Amino acid sequence: MQPPVRPQRLLTAGAVAAVLLLPGPNATAAPSQPPPAAGAGRSGYDRLHRLVDPAARRLATADLVASAKWGTGAPVDDPAREQQVLDTVTRLAREEGADPRETVRIFQDQIEANKQVQRAMHLRWNADPAEAPASRTDLARVREEINRINAETVRAIAASAAVRAAPSCAGTLTAAEADVRHRRHLDRLHATALTYALRTVCTPGEGDAMESGG
Repeated sequence: MQPPVRPQRLLTAGAVAAVLLLPGPNATAAPSQPPPAAGAGRSGYDRLHRLVDPAARRLATADLVASAKWGTGAPVDDPAREQQVLDTVTRLAREEGADPRETVRIFQDQIEANKQVQRAMHLRWNADPAEAPASRTDLARVREEINRINAETVRAIAASAAVRAAPSCAGTLTAAEADVRHRRHLDRLHATALTYALRTVCTPGEGDAMESGG
């Protein structure tokens, strides 16, 4: 039997996720962090920002998924659900004109980043049960939100193909990520997970690929 939860500490997962899931400011607003890298252009920054922001909101759902699984014995890893997500985004990528392989690669990182947050939350709650949520989140409703964010992310992947293949992508992505971290007040756990979720967003151009291949 789990120890009773102190009322003043019930907001650990729900409050953080609620803040992160709130619609962010218009992506075209001036960034509060360093400007996009030279040559990236404002449009390139905006396109990557529209990819980074839903990634942060998707990470917020990890808190809610962790809450839904807490105390049920359900594992963090859910291969059947993960494959369902990958199959769906593959189909959406084809419909939106995005590269299915790139899309799947990015989503694999996002799925792993979400699981990193889930594991960290469970470790935190195991270490201090007073931090654990008092009630269980409805997992079906959370997954509905995840599906909406996934569709938005696929559209952003499709719209940012040229920017992601440009040599300036890494610098532009860093600026967009810093702005999202600042605007959404990400703690260290979610900021670290966001960096992991975005680690393969930038893709080398054909020339770069040829050079790297010798």
